[in-house]
Amino acid sequence: MSQSARKILVTNALPYANGPIHIGHMLGYIQADIWVRFQKLRGHECHFMCADDAHGTPIMLKAQQLGITPEQMIGDMQRSHEADFSDFLVGFDHYYSTHSDENKELAETIYNRLDKAGHIKTEVIEQLYDPQKEMFLPDRFVKGECPDCGAEDQYGDNCDVCGATYAPTDLKNPKSVVSGAEPELRKSEHYFFDLPAFGDMLKSWTRSGSLQNEMANKLNEWFEQGLQRWDISRDAPYFGFKIPGTENKYFYVWLDAPIGYMSSFKNYCDTTSKADWDTYWQANSEAELYHFIGKDIIYFHSLFWPAMLKGADFRQPTNVWAHGFITVNGTKMSKSKGTFIKARTYLDHLDPEYLRYYFAAKLTSRIDDLDLNLTDFAQRVNSDLVGKVINIASRCAGFIQKKFDGKLSSNVADSALLEDFQSAGADIAELYEKREFSRAMRDIMALADRANQYIADKEPWQLIKKEGAEQEVHEICSLGINLFRVLMVYLTPVLPKLSADVQHFLNDTFTWESHKTALTDHPINKFKALMQRIDMKDIDAMIEDSKQQQPQATEQPAVANDELKKEPIADEISFDEFAKVDLRVALIANAEHVEGADKLLKLTLDLGGEQRQVFAGIKSAYKPEELIGQHTVMVANLAPRKMRFGMSEGMVLAAGPGKDEIYILNPHDGAKPGMRVM
Repeated sequence: MSQSARKILVTNALPYANGPIHIGHMLGYIQADIWVRFQKLRGHECHFMCADDAHGTPIMLKAQQLGITPEQMIGDMQRSHEADFSDFLVGFDHYYSTHSDENKELAETIYNRLDKAGHIKTEVIEQLYDPQKEMFLPDRFVKGECPDCGAEDQYGDNCDVCGATYAPTDLKNPKSVVSGAEPELRKSEHYFFDLPAFGDMLKSWTRSGSLQNEMANKLNEWFEQGLQRWDISRDAPYFGFKIPGTENKYFYVWLDAPIGYMSSFKNYCDTTSKADWDTYWQANSEAELYHFIGKDIIYFHSLFWPAMLKGADFRQPTNVWAHGFITVNGTKMSKSKGTFIKARTYLDHLDPEYLRYYFAAKLTSRIDDLDLNLTDFAQRVNSDLVGKVINIASRCAGFIQKKFDGKLSSNVADSALLEDFQSAGADIAELYEKREFSRAMRDIMALADRANQYIADKEPWQLIKKEGAEQEVHEICSLGINLFRVLMVYLTPVLPKLSADVQHFLNDTFTWESHKTALTDHPINKFKALMQRIDMKDIDAMIEDSKQQQPQATEQPAVANDELKKEPIADEISFDEFAKVDLRVALIANAEHVEGADKLLKLTLDLGGEQRQVFAGIKSAYKPEELIGQHTVMVANLAPRKMRFGMSEGMVLAAGPGKDEIYILNPHDGAKPGMRVM
């Protein structure tokens, strides 16, 4: 890789301004921060931008509930977000808001350019309208019965039980989540971005190397189904920017949210003069532009966003890099279990660099989900950072301070070993560049093992007892300090605070090139403890605090029909009606993920000689391999139903507190496949 200075602009997905940051969010911000710190350490011009995503119906409604203005609410939330990021050592060069003059100006510029080029269309559509709140209802603000399986309390876009997708107007017995009123069907003129006009451009761009292969393959589904026009308008009342030339139409939040990347950088350029905005965003820009996002917003960033930029004569991203989600202890983050952990709750109990290192040790360039196993987390950090890396310095520094006046030797005891450590820098740099952080951490820890083995073999604590061995001990321990120094240069992007403390200890200043040199005849400061081991008591206290932060039963839900409200008992049915339902014990012969489905698992159920295929919305609670061999109960005489992913030949019975945790019924071990449930 060329070492000539590069011009790089990096952005993170914008956190939504209606709630606090949690550790699931932190994965993407830490990933991007590590990559940015690596680029800066190498001497490249790299700018790191982010902002709060501050528009939309949820923010408007939450501000109403709190009795404050949306502007006050998003201001408070932005300060909270910035504090969390800063304390997690995420070093944004600028953090802004999409509710800004710059974002309004750029959103209007992009819209006007698209409109002038003929890429904005209008169409009258029908939507559900809340007559009490006098507002049109977004999909997630309507609940009702699934039009496919009849499940109650389902949102207006998809069913958590059967996985069906539909329009909110398809719901049976719909209710407004905002007021509880029965919505009305009303017509409204909406504005659409003509995405199909960019089909050929997008097919080429998505296969240009700008996306991970998993992303590019996934987007093929959209091309196969045919691209559709994108609804970019919302009706008043709405918290956002008004569409130019209209009285009561507003930009949909997802139109102006990614423009926040541009506007945040524009404010940074205008207020600091550290970069030229046009150099990075003009259509023929040779600067590099990278977006780090979660896998749940791939479509917006890989279809709508590059097409908007192209149509408005701006440059497209160099790369859009997605990461997966995190689970905690093998399951989805749970409020009841205390594993839905806010960033601030974590910071109240644990060092942020523990989590930074653990994420780095598991992150790859792929879109894989990552599990934060809290026991493994403690053991990995204690073993790698305290037991391996810092242990090198703690074993050597005392001798240098007490026996050799705090100065490293002039000679290198084992130049071949030092050269091995230094020559590893090229491969480690390549791994950082490619976002293969886990492999980089593995290579660094393998070097740490070698350093510790060298010190253990030389036994300076025994050697110092021999007459005339002082110089040898001096050189051994000085080499140990230099090996530690090389490792800390390599770890600087991941552990910036620890690195700063080490630089103070060594009287040194790191760049990436520092790994190629050694400190000889060099004074160092007195060694102080650099990091404490994780105590499981602190993790337990964090979990307990997370549990206690959940709403009490006496608290009022934020909106009508909230999931905290008790499910009503359904209307009575006769015994004859119930007898028609044939419930059978089934053995789960196989379970697997369903490609393209966020909540479904495909189950192969054995009824004692007959096998059925059933799609069940239980992915949040189980890994497929955990289900194989278990028994469950299924409705055996339910008519087969064609779903987008295949034919579902029945339904498994499941229960849980809500869409976050749904568990299958598991009969007693004595129950055998095919038995009737009486």
